Amino acid sequence: MRLAAIDIGSNAARLLITDVIRGIDGKPQFNKINLVRVPLRLGFDVFETGEISKQKRGMILQTMKAYSHLLKAYDVQNIKACATSAMRDAINSEDIIRKVWMETGISIKVISGDEEAAVIYENHIAENMDMSNSYLYIDVGGGSTEITFFHEGKMKYKRSFNIGTIRLLKNQVEETIWDEMKEAIKQNIKSTGTKVAIGSGGNINKVFSLSKKKEGKPLNLELLKDYYKELSSFSIEERIRLYKLRSDRADVIVPALQIYINIMRWADIELIYVPKIGLADGLVQKLYQEIISR
Repeated sequence: MRLAAIDIGSNAARLLITDVIRGIDGKPQFNKINLVRVPLRLGFDVFETGEISKQKRGMILQTMKAYSHLLKAYDVQNIKACATSAMRDAINSEDIIRKVWMETGISIKVISGDEEAAVIYENHIAENMDMSNSYLYIDVGGGSTEITFFHEGKMKYKRSFNIGTIRLLKNQVEETIWDEMKEAIKQNIKSTGTKVAIGSGGNINKVFSLSKKKEGKPLNLELLKDYYKELSSFSIEERIRLYKLRSDRADVIVPALQIYINIMRWADIELIYVPKIGLADGLVQKLYQEIISR
């Protein structure tokens, strides 16, 4: 079965195409066929003006047309497309969604922060880890951050906060929102045993890549702090040159680290695992569950 998901975030739009096959144990295996990323950077419009500009509207449409051609080339019959924080806040998102549907046949659903947090969990990463630990999923995007907490294998808390990398770059995050996040974490992320973080998002994946750690090994909080100090000391142009970062990664990676560090400090967590998962992966898993339950 071939499935696809489109994730239209505040920084980039991603198309993930996946083959789902039955493993020897009868469980589904999700094999990525292709992942395409286009840095639309919608949040730079929306978090400043409240709407998506004419230029960005054109970029969205061209991107969705390109994705539509790829979906046909790969003969994908089932697709789920979702948009997150920037499209949630944009006053003209409905018009854009209507135009995309008319010209490509792709139906985009704008999902809430809570829905976003729930979809990230669809990856079920914690199920393959030590059940004696408690796990805090942290997904940092351009417009929002989703946290989901699991204790004794059960979801105990989930919340979305309007704290994202692009919002921080645009000075759109007031101190009161940070205080709200801090209080929520201290009140709800509690465990008698070991707490471990699971990070998702392009920035934490890039930090993991820079760390040269072996796959499956965690990063520790002190290392994230070191990277934050190191990267903060360079200009965006220097980060691009020294760390071989894309321009649309070089500016957001520092505020992303700030968010991960704060959450881990407030939750009293020292280690973060970085599996290669994201919202698109969760959407594919959700789509698969919907298809088999029909």
